This record gives sequence, structure tokens and C-alpha cells, in this order.
Amino acid sequence: MSVFYNNFSRHAHGEGLKGHTTHYCAGCGHGVAHRDLAAVIDELALQDRVILVSPVGCAVFAHYYFNVGNTQAAHGRAPAVALGHKLAHPNAVVICYQGDGDLASIGLAETLSLAQMGLPITVIFINNAIYGMTGGQLAPTTLMGQKTTTSPEGRTLAMGQPLKMAELIATLDGPVYVERVALYDARQRRIARQAIKHALTLQQEGRGYAFIEILSECPTHLKLSPTESEKWVKEKMEPIYPLGVKKNKTGEPWFHPAPPRYIPEEILGLCGAERTRSAPPPCPWPAQLTARDLSFKFAGAGGDGAQTAALLLTRAAIEQGFDATNIPSYGPESRGGTSYADVHLAADEVLNPAAPEPDILIAFNSPSLAKFAPTVVTGGIILYDCTVIPAPRDLPANRRIFAVPFTQLARELGSPLVKNMVALGALQAVTELLPPLAILETMRHLLKDRPTWQPVNAAAFAAGQKAITLIAPDGR
Repeated sequence: MSVFYNNFSRHAHGEGLKGHTTHYCAGCGHGVAHRDLAAVIDELALQDRVILVSPVGCAVFAHYYFNVGNTQAAHGRAPAVALGHKLAHPNAVVICYQGDGDLASIGLAETLSLAQMGLPITVIFINNAIYGMTGGQLAPTTLMGQKTTTSPEGRTLAMGQPLKMAELIATLDGPVYVERVALYDARQRRIARQAIKHALTLQQEGRGYAFIEILSECPTHLKLSPTESEKWVKEKMEPIYPLGVKKNKTGEPWFHPAPPRYIPEEILGLCGAERTRSAPPPCPWPAQLTARDLSFKFAGAGGDGAQTAALLLTRAAIEQGFDATNIPSYGPESRGGTSYADVHLAADEVLNPAAPEPDILIAFNSPSLAKFAPTVVTGGIILYDCTVIPAPRDLPANRRIFAVPFTQLARELGSPLVKNMVALGALQAVTELLPPLAILETMRHLLKDRPTWQPVNAAAFAAGQKAITLIAPDGR
């Protein structure tokens, strides 16, 4: 089976002449690098093991060409994606194929972190001294004096000097093999292919991380012919980026991890969610709720307990057999301002964990109410702490609004900290989403190491439930 697809479906649905062409410009080095990478994969019989991680950049469409496992990574994040693949599939041959803007600019931190880890992963770094795909802007590897769309007078010292990635990577302890190669003539292309083969062999044998930097032509942004571009790489780039092996310390094979285990009990243990109780039978989705996916936003100042309440609701829902997600977002203030958590509960599956337009808002302070109340969907529910927000302004119409004295009720119980449990009690009474005992049982499990807190939290939950029966939906 060919490492390249027989037809490239990106063009004309893979039909006719266009189905055999790539998107690369004439004379672009990416096409040569692709050819050599494919040839090495075929020579080493690695096709069924390869996972190619391609970036945002000129190689963004590599998955249309390589008939191997493919992952498209966000700009600069290919190393993080590659790490996940390697740890989840230790026997896979994982290849990061990245350009200079992707690897050496936005992805520099990820690049250095992965290299220092030293795991057997192969990085193919295409250095053409320019941001090719996005319009020819200054790249970290742009030469001094080189004109780009963002340095029309040429790169100056004030813009920093070119970043020599191969030398930088070679100084780290993690990598075992680092080499810079070029493509400007037949001899250099043979050397480049051998470097790629050596790097993939090292990974295949579990010896360590390898980094191959390839000096590549970009005729379009150099405004030169393909032949002139090859000459430019040789005469202009190579003196700044000398070719050759920068590090070769392979050592003995060491990477032989056991396959990952996907045992639910172990995963729950890692998350701190010990399953010490038998799982209850799945709870039916409440008949009074028409939506099969409800979104919540818990918002308040640091210390209000919004994040804890959101987590507790999420875990209680999971224990009842629902799908649930929780995304915390912390503001910069430890007190004041607002932080929030988005929670989704679904009868079947949560499709989008964010809650930009929540069905239900629980607001613990005035900034949170002012910020998020207008985002609640028409017909949605707003619960807010009227102890600290006695007279809110401009609340949206056509919402069910409940003013509940979270803080006051908590103080009457002797502990203002349990106002989040008051809020959960009120929420349960309004929605009847989960059985009260489910929330209380989850609370007791979370507080199993602090048993003295359990009675007051249970009392706060009951106080919140009772409060809802005493007020009208408009807060009176």
C-alpha cells in the first residue's frame, strides 16, 4: 500500500489531473521533504505504525497526502499532541512535521519541553525563513536584512537575530540526535533522506528524541525562480544555519513502557473520585425538564464557593448516570471581581461543555449577576444572593428570577462559608433535577475527611430548599 494516497481528495474530489496535485507552490521544499519522508516510512515498513502530526502552516493539508495515521494540531501545539499519542500508543512512530512559524514561534515552549523530555518522537522542522502560508511575514528564522511583509526594510537588530533551532535543541539533555540538512541539490537531498531514516530508526528502537531541521526553499515569498531559490538557500541561508550533525548520542534503547491501562476504577482513583460506594441505577431524566441538555453558570467572587458548588453538582449528576462536564474559569482576583464555572448536565451526552448562554445562572455577587444575567436564555432561571445584592438593576425580562439570601441563611447557621450549599438547595428546589439525597450523598463523600462539616452543609442545603417555597419567582 502506497504511503501516499493514489488521489488527493482536496482537489476536485480526487478526480482528474487535479486529484494528483498538491497545494504547494512550484519549487517549494515541502514537496521534496514529503517525498523523502514517505520513502523512508515505506523503506522501514512503518506505514501502519506512523502517526503524523501536522501543524497550522504550509503543511496544514499533509493529511490529504500521507496514507498514515494523521492528526491536525492547533498552531504550535503539535508537540503536545504528539506527546499524547506517544504515551497512549507507545509502539506508534510519532512524527511532528512543523514549519518555522509554528515550531519556533508560537510553539517554542512546547517544542523545548518535549525535546527535554527525550521521549522517542521524531520532529521534522522545515525552515524556509518566512511565514509562508499566512502572507510572508517575519519569522523567527528570517535572516538579517531579509525583507518580509512585516519587515519591508529588512530584518534589523531591533527585531532580534535569527533563531538557530538545531543548535538550541542540541544543548538540551533530552534529545539524542539533532541534524540540519538542506534540499538544494541531489547530494543534500540524499543526506536529508538518510537523516530522516536515522531519526525514525532511533524512534523505532526506542532510543530517544530526534530533531531534523531542513533548510527549504520558498520561491513565492523570495520572489525567485525555483533554481534561484535553491541558490539562495545555499549562499544565504547555509552560512547562517550551518549544515551537519549537531548531536548524536544515541545510547541503548530505553523506552519500553507497558501499554496504557484503561481501567475505570484506576482512572477514578487518579481523579480523587474513589468509588467506595456501589453505583446507583441510572436516574431517569426529570420529566418536568424538556431540554435533554441543561447548561449552568455558577459565578461569584473568590471564596464564595461557586467552583465547589459546580463541582459537587457535576459529580452528583455523574453518580446518577447522567453525562456531566465542568469547566472552571478563575478571575485574577482572590477576592472581589468574578470567577465562574460552566456546567452541563445531559441525559445522553454533553456535546459542548461551554455555557455562553446558560439555561440557569447562580450568582453570588453583583458583578457576576450584572455580567451574566443578560446571557441567560429566554425562559431560563436566575438565582442570586439578595443578601449582597439587595436591589439589582436591569435584570432581563422573560426569565424566572429568584432572590435567595444565600449569605444570610448561612450566617444564621453559624457559617457563612456554606452559602454555596444554600444555593444548591435552592437550585434543587427550583429544578428538581436531581434527588436531594443524591446531592447530599455526594457532599458527604467529598467531605469524608471533614465529618464535622457535614451537618452544617446538610442544614444549609435544606435551608435553600425551604427558601424557594417562601418566595415567588420574581424574587418577592
